[in-house]
Amino acid sequence: FISVLSGAQITAPGMRSVKNTFYPSAPAVKDPVFFFCRATGSEKASLTASSQSGTGPFNFSWYKWNDVTKSFSDLFLNASGLTSTATGLDEGGYRVSITGSHDTVFTAWVVFDVPPRSSAALKQQLCYRVALDGDTGTTLHRFYYRDPANGSYLSFKNQLTFMWSSQPMTFIPGPDFNVDPVIENRPDQPNRTYQLPVGNTTFKLTVNSLGCQSESSFQYVPIHVKADFSADPLDGDAPLEVTFTDKSIRANNRYVWDFGEKNPDGSKKTWEVNKDSLFIFQAPFTHTYYRPGEYTVKLFVESDKFCVDTLTLEKKIKVEPSALDIPNVFTPNGDSQNDYFLVESKSLRWLSVEIFSRSGLLVYKFIGAGDSLSGWKGWDGNVNESSAKASPGVYYYIIKAQGWDDVKYDGKAQRGFVYLYR
Repeated sequence: FISVLSGAQITAPGMRSVKNTFYPSAPAVKDPVFFFCRATGSEKASLTASSQSGTGPFNFSWYKWNDVTKSFSDLFLNASGLTSTATGLDEGGYRVSITGSHDTVFTAWVVFDVPPRSSAALKQQLCYRVALDGDTGTTLHRFYYRDPANGSYLSFKNQLTFMWSSQPMTFIPGPDFNVDPVIENRPDQPNRTYQLPVGNTTFKLTVNSLGCQSESSFQYVPIHVKADFSADPLDGDAPLEVTFTDKSIRANNRYVWDFGEKNPDGSKKTWEVNKDSLFIFQAPFTHTYYRPGEYTVKLFVESDKFCVDTLTLEKKIKVEPSALDIPNVFTPNGDSQNDYFLVESKSLRWLSVEIFSRSGLLVYKFIGAGDSLSGWKGWDGNVNESSAKASPGVYYYIIKAQGWDDVKYDGKAQRGFVYLYR
């Protein structure tokens, strides 16, 4: 009864899985056991045999195992060609004898499974917790075949696996080994591991046995709140106006913004908004940072069901420290290259510039703060903003300024000479 595997092949279209036999009388022989699903009770199996050696056509003789004779004695199909398919098969053992230019025999067993139990439901829903309730189980626990040498019963134990999934995708802890997984994200746990679903989600439990698959799902309507926002720009000179765009979900009761600044007594300066004026902070709004430094922005939100969430902006808001960079030469000749004596600055509260000729005459003066300072283009080389052009040569400047970080610029470093070339 030993099957000759070389040069022959038998397959089972539509089968769900396959295992190899273990015959105590012939441990070296490994015949396939094909597992099919019988979901309605009327499904049948098919087997296809072919010879990969020799020259066709071949003769195929199909036999079924007979428990009375304890042998493959029931001939039910003769066919010829390069391949042969036996259809409408019930559970049992099958052997095909292939003769022609190359002779061989192949044996296979067909078993039918029924769909396993599958149930998916919601066990618990809290602000910080979603507990899923799954149920699985097999109906057929063992599958039987025979030892062709003596007809003794042999069997496989059914194998059960399962997998939780969701759409849209939500991280589910232990989806393939915990049938009742819990997605938990407590607000008092700073190192969050799981993200709670904030939109309608379909949770599905898929259960597989050796021959069948079952699925069960339910629609989940969340109550969870999510704090989310963006900030732009993240860095720049003072005063730095930052636009915050709220992207929070289900935060319809309370907002508490912490822009990273402190009160004079050292306590955190926060802005709290309740549901009566939420529209102010749900639309894009601006916050101005006046003092140079780095600021960590946090948002706390609360829903009408008192679910809460917090978010800390990943990058800090950086306001540049004050600085001055004074040039020592400029060329107001109209070529658009270095045409202005312009003091490059960062984060200045105000700036004063006075420029004198070598004889001590004031030829240019500027004092500005706020918009006038940010719009200042510099000295264009004309005398006191008239049409008269200052002569090429050396000029003396006195510059005074104060930064938003209260640094004062009023020393020898802000006095010096600038060369005007035309």
